[in-house]
Amino acid sequence: MKHVSILIPEGRFSLVNIEGTHQILSWVNQYLLGQGKLPLFDLHLVGLNLLTTQSSGLFMIRPDRLVKDVEQTDLIIIPAIHGELKEVMQHNAELIPWILKQYRKGAEVVSLCIGSFLLAATGLLDGKPCATHWEFAGSFSKHFPDALLMDDKIMTEADGVYTSGGAYSFTNLLVYLIEKYAGREVAIVAAKAFMIDIGQSSQSPFIMFSGQKAHEDETVLNAQEYIEQNFQDRLSIDLLCEKLNIGRRTFERRFKKATSNTVVEYMQRVKVEAAKKQMEKGRKTISEVMYEVGYTDTKAFREVFKKITGLTPLEYRNKYNKSWAVA
Repeated sequence: MKHVSILIPEGRFSLVNIEGTHQILSWVNQYLLGQGKLPLFDLHLVGLNLLTTQSSGLFMIRPDRLVKDVEQTDLIIIPAIHGELKEVMQHNAELIPWILKQYRKGAEVVSLCIGSFLLAATGLLDGKPCATHWEFAGSFSKHFPDALLMDDKIMTEADGVYTSGGAYSFTNLLVYLIEKYAGREVAIVAAKAFMIDIGQSSQSPFIMFSGQKAHEDETVLNAQEYIEQNFQDRLSIDLLCEKLNIGRRTFERRFKKATSNTVVEYMQRVKVEAAKKQMEKGRKTISEVMYEVGYTDTKAFREVFKKITGLTPLEYRNKYNKSWAVA
């Protein structure tokens, strides 16, 4: 059997991640028993204290193992932990060397949603692709620049380290792990039992772009404001440089450093976000929306929109605008 350590951290953690993981993997065990096979997962709730209270005070969990008593495990699950990063790390500092020790002994490690922050603090994500909740992508990149954040992905895998994207996408990663350990057939049955979209791989359609402004570069902030207020117009890097009185090479370097996007990528994301909002309400055609956000080339608009959201404009409108979906 595969020894699974579902971590119970200190602070305000995701009970859904913990209970959901335990429920789905327990279901797999019961399914296998029903097929006359041995259960696969030896599940344990592993914490720093025998009684852990969420900082919100709403729930208490009794881990059945303490971290210091687990000498070896096969799979570590890190749930989302909410709160100010410095405090989260202080309260859970003992978990970091333990995770590293177990990984070096052969354990695989999984982070769910913003549990990626704790995983990244171990250094195990340095140079590796990883995912987190899209809303926290900017903060993650700022704190862990050596990790290769893929903020459009629902899940990643590299060298026995797994991460999932936002919120309930952790169920997609669990199905992926079930397929890896128990086979495709069991994974499909589990996905059907819990109504999980087994083919989902991107969180791009759910991303609400609000601009990366958690920096102190005033010139870049002015450029961002200008782009957001004039996205309908024909914008160019040279135009911005002229208005801001700055050299192009310096501007592009500072913009990328501050926002993690190139200037062109930022312009595209602002335009696509405006288009998404128009498609989610009202009855405008795709062409009308395209012109209103500053595009005149249908092919170019479609390609940029799909690159950013993972869906074509038509697919996005039909998915998120009820009036079009029922038409």
